[in-house]
Amino acid sequence: MHIEALQPIILAVAQARSVETVLPMIVRGLSDQPHVALARIWLIAPGDICASCRMRQECPDQARCLHLAASAGNPKNNREDWSRLDGDFRRFPLNVRKIGRIGAAGESVLLQNIENDRQWIARPDWAHREGIQSFAGHPLVFRQEILGVLGLFSRAAIDAQEFAWLRTFADHAAIAIANARAFEEIERLHAQLEMENRYLREEVKTTFGDLIGESPALRKVLQQIEIVAPTEASVLILGETGTGKELLARAIHERGMRRERPLITVNCSAVPRELFESEFFGHVKGAFTGALKDRLGRFQTADGGTLFLDEVGEIPLELQSKLLRVLQEGQFERLGEDRTRQVEVRIIAATNRHLQQEIAAARFRQDLYYRLSVFPITVPPLRERSEDIPLLAQHFIKSTSTRLNRPPARITPAQIEQLQRYHWPGNIRELQNVIERAVILARGGVLQFDHALPLNATVASSTPVLPEKNSAPSGVIREENWKERERDNILAALKQTRGKIYGAGGAAELLGIKPTTLAYRMKVLGIAKNDQL
Repeated sequence: MHIEALQPIILAVAQARSVETVLPMIVRGLSDQPHVALARIWLIAPGDICASCRMRQECPDQARCLHLAASAGNPKNNREDWSRLDGDFRRFPLNVRKIGRIGAAGESVLLQNIENDRQWIARPDWAHREGIQSFAGHPLVFRQEILGVLGLFSRAAIDAQEFAWLRTFADHAAIAIANARAFEEIERLHAQLEMENRYLREEVKTTFGDLIGESPALRKVLQQIEIVAPTEASVLILGETGTGKELLARAIHERGMRRERPLITVNCSAVPRELFESEFFGHVKGAFTGALKDRLGRFQTADGGTLFLDEVGEIPLELQSKLLRVLQEGQFERLGEDRTRQVEVRIIAATNRHLQQEIAAARFRQDLYYRLSVFPITVPPLRERSEDIPLLAQHFIKSTSTRLNRPPARITPAQIEQLQRYHWPGNIRELQNVIERAVILARGGVLQFDHALPLNATVASSTPVLPEKNSAPSGVIREENWKERERDNILAALKQTRGKIYGAGGAAELLGIKPTTLAYRMKVLGIAKNDQL
């Protein structure tokens, strides 16, 4: 073995910044030395839970064991591949065999003549076939912590000087591994910060206005926010689509003790079923087809902060148990990784579904519901706070004119009354869309809602409205009459868009609601998309 040849290897690995790069450089550099048959590195990691482990019965403690992390060698049979990490001895329990004893005790081992120490060899037949004469094993120690074991099998005798140099080499290798792990952690934190910033930018783009209004209904909600925000309680925000549930979640977060940490949003209705687990918990490289690199999940990104689960009723039933475990124990595993991670987040959830009905239909876990709804808040629909429409309209006119670089448009009292007479099935989001269309059409003049509101959006004030059968007194609309109006409004939108639901110019966009929400309402009301074609 050329001792001086180890110095360039030490310098090279010291500059590497990932464990994935450092480990192969170490074993390949050693295997290139004269007479070296095989060089391997095992790192201490969580215990092997695989029932096929050859040494399972010998393992005194299955909490941790040595995992084969890098391998390189020179087999006599060139068709063999000694760089593989999936062989029979890819795991060594601590304190078992020579590798396990080095990893447990932190003491180096030199066998100058393997034939005299066959009890140390896991495969004597392999050693005899390959002409292995000596073995040198050193613990990889960094700051008094054993990281793993460096093992080297040689076809020539390893003398005391070479063994001492290998000790020095192992120390430098341990430092390189620790540094690489530190660089990876810095990269992970940097990626987490970038992800947090991206989520915050997305939130700025998707929110509409502030919590604007003076109605008693809104004041009641604001009082509830002031009560629950300083606590760590989970909050479940209930309300129709477009009522501003996202804004309430942000208000709770910003008034809470975690305001300096991120608020991370997951729109559960937008996550494909097969990607839910990766979205929530993350994955490691190679966990599934297309997993080209490690990815942080939303829980890990929100650690120490708040996680907002929007449309929580859309989470598949089979994943709800894993979500419940994180909420109860603060533990999860990334896809493709057996390491259990700890996380500490505050949960705010929102849904427009009736979760009690979902529980009765066995589509939502009752225990998860109780965990989420420690403090429920119901957001009133816009039709129940029509006195806030003038303030909201003025806000949207100003913000839209500024954003679109349009001259400020004017709105008349009659138009305010027109907006207040509409029942707003899409709530505040629909109002914002209507105002934006009207500002574009106005070109700096008076707003016109004739083309901005749906066809049957208003009830003419000059036309007396006769009470329907079973209607409630004094302008209150009974539930069955309200559903009929909603049905007529959806049918009118479908007619105007020729049955198109999704995309630009679709009925969902016209109504100012999500396509999935429109599809759900159509199903409930028994409407087919070609009913008005």
